[in-house]
Amino acid sequence: MKIIKKELSPDYGAFGLPVPEKKAVLTCMVHDTQPERSFGGMLVIPGGSYEKCSKREGEPCAVRFYSHGFNAFVLEYSVVKKPFPTALLELCEAVRFIRENRTELCMTDFLCVTGFSAGGHLAASLGAYHDSDIVGAYRGKVTPDRLILCYPVITSGEYTHSLSAANIAPDEETKELISIEKHIGKGFPPSFIWHCADDRTVPVMNSLLLAEELSGQGIPYEMHIFPKGGHALAMCDTTTVRDEDYERFVVPHNARWAELALEWLEKAQAEKQY
Repeated sequence: MKIIKKELSPDYGAFGLPVPEKKAVLTCMVHDTQPERSFGGMLVIPGGSYEKCSKREGEPCAVRFYSHGFNAFVLEYSVVKKPFPTALLELCEAVRFIRENRTELCMTDFLCVTGFSAGGHLAASLGAYHDSDIVGAYRGKVTPDRLILCYPVITSGEYTHSLSAANIAPDEETKELISIEKHIGKGFPPSFIWHCADDRTVPVMNSLLLAEELSGQGIPYEMHIFPKGGHALAMCDTTTVRDEDYERFVVPHNARWAELALEWLEKAQAEKQY
């Protein structure tokens, strides 16, 4: 495995945004033992309420996809009172870097973006706005092939996650923009979504609201609602457990989401080849 660390510097000023004190970082995990081969890409965005970037939902999850034949990437984006679209621009810059350096990164042209919780909101924001003026010069150049949304924050309405919304939406106009279910267009990528019905942190209605909009516009998706598990399960196994609450984070039934997602991705990559 070849590890590359890339600092990201989008043009914040063009959007009237302050430059964050800490740069966003993209960690690249590249298959380099067989340089004649090319691999699909998996960009993982950890959650953390836009308050932090969860370590549990970053590298351990990326490594799982790496072990199944993807070049894996983890985005550490700006957090804590960074107004929208600060983190979205950093995600766009990450996708631009990956797309433009595909040969050096031993990649095919397939890229899936996976987000957990607030990271799911960021991934869904890219799905909604990749071809809009919201992302400025990135418009039309950073479209992901697929999205995997793991217990995502979607809405800023009744079922919102208040801390996530407060960290990126300083006013009502921005709050409207971050309510992703209101901004789904035909260009939203096919998506794999999973959530737990008993999630009290990010209510399952977030995923259901998204699914309703995708259904209404005929956008393909696969969704799995697990009856129990709560929030922030990540891989649902020992690789992403919290030591102080071991049993809650090891849920074998829900851990099947990764296998199901890999099957879904295999079909997606085959479809793109033809």
